[in-house]
Amino acid sequence: MGKDTGFLELDRRERDYLDPKDRLENYREFVVQPDDATLKGQASRCMDCGIPYCHNGCPVNNIIPDWNNLVYEGDWQNALDVLHSTNNFPEFTGRICPAPCEASCTLNIVDQPVTIKSIECAIIDRGWDEGWVTPQVPTTKTGKSVAVVGSGPAGLACAQQLARAGHTVTVFEKNDRIGGLLRYGIPDFKMEKQLINRRAVQMEAEGVTFKTSKEVGVDVSFKSLEENFDAVVLAGGSEDARGLAIPGAELNGVRSAMEFLTQQNKRNAGDDEVRAAPRGSLTATGKNVVVIGGGDTGSDCVGTSNRQGAKSVTQLEIMPKPPEKEDKAMTWPNWPLKLRTSSSHEEGADRDWAVLTKRVVGDGENVTGLECVRVEWRAGENGHQMHEVEGSEFTIEADLIFLAMGFVGPIKAGMIDQSGVELTGRGNVAANEQDYATTADNVFACGDMRRGQSLVVWAIREGRQCARSVDEALMGVSELPR
Repeated sequence: MGKDTGFLELDRRERDYLDPKDRLENYREFVVQPDDATLKGQASRCMDCGIPYCHNGCPVNNIIPDWNNLVYEGDWQNALDVLHSTNNFPEFTGRICPAPCEASCTLNIVDQPVTIKSIECAIIDRGWDEGWVTPQVPTTKTGKSVAVVGSGPAGLACAQQLARAGHTVTVFEKNDRIGGLLRYGIPDFKMEKQLINRRAVQMEAEGVTFKTSKEVGVDVSFKSLEENFDAVVLAGGSEDARGLAIPGAELNGVRSAMEFLTQQNKRNAGDDEVRAAPRGSLTATGKNVVVIGGGDTGSDCVGTSNRQGAKSVTQLEIMPKPPEKEDKAMTWPNWPLKLRTSSSHEEGADRDWAVLTKRVVGDGENVTGLECVRVEWRAGENGHQMHEVEGSEFTIEADLIFLAMGFVGPIKAGMIDQSGVELTGRGNVAANEQDYATTADNVFACGDMRRGQSLVVWAIREGRQCARSVDEALMGVSELPR
């Protein structure tokens, strides 16, 4: 490594944020990137630790120590090449990945992990600024064609790899713009959408064709894909949201988190109100908002509600409050369960744990509140079981209730039903991690549609690995990396 004692001389220093009162006035990104001298110092903290656990902590197996060392030496362009060798879209992961690599860092044993995520983001942003990110056009074409259904991170990564291998690739996207949940699920203040747009330009120059507003199974039959392409990749994500099965859930004001987030992203893109809100405008301005679900999607609803000027925001989670600090001896280098406070939480929200929703209260038409009860989780023969705490019932005032309780798998109607592929017991498309092949001939699956709701970095990994399997199936051999 470039500086063996770097981790002894410098403490961890993360990226700064704009003050909440400033960033709540708009939907722009608010992370302040450190200067070059700071980044060099932070990169120097990467230890010569012998076994870089960060490799295993990162689903795409980023070669982290190598590009940390190159940044320390000031060789940013080679750092970019090393970064791109395992990750097609580091500008996405450098912004919205929770950084399991940092949890696996040897220095995390003493709560001082290397700032891997911020260095990664700085490398790719420098690459775009300097003009180092250019189309990689294949020198020869294979004559084979592949249809990729879905333009989220899995579909985009798969399509780019296949195009670079010389195949003719067409991406079908049901929405009006590409990006999947990157486009309409991630708020702009976490990742601005011009980042997707410029990757689309690069991919089109590499030979990828994008067909938007084309839902396979509705606008385009699955049979037509099988007849017109040598292979089909299912990368449509996991979009069947978990519902709220309690009395009153049908009242006006109980809406899905994704509907709320999508509407605001469409407004930010300049869409008119009718186009952005086919079921009617959905805004939190002046309202008491309750978000059910303690994950990232719920946090995104918190940040968006605050930017819209909500009167109050409360986020509920059914599981117990995690510990403030993990037991390193029990968890490291694995991803730990501990209390995580997002930038949206810091902007203002009441958070409550171990809460079960019992009934939505209303005036016969609209939501006015939410009846809840506190629960305890007790160990039993079949694991921890939930028990209501007697006498702990309470009601929260609510005008809007957003459901952010995760997803139960891909939507079956349309494409999946037409494809005839087998599903797993959990409702995902059945395909293994070796060849990503489904039970239908020449049909492959990757990303959340195959593995279930997961992280953007897992989607990129699966898209890359699936591309290699498709290439190998079409050509008999593949030079694409796994």
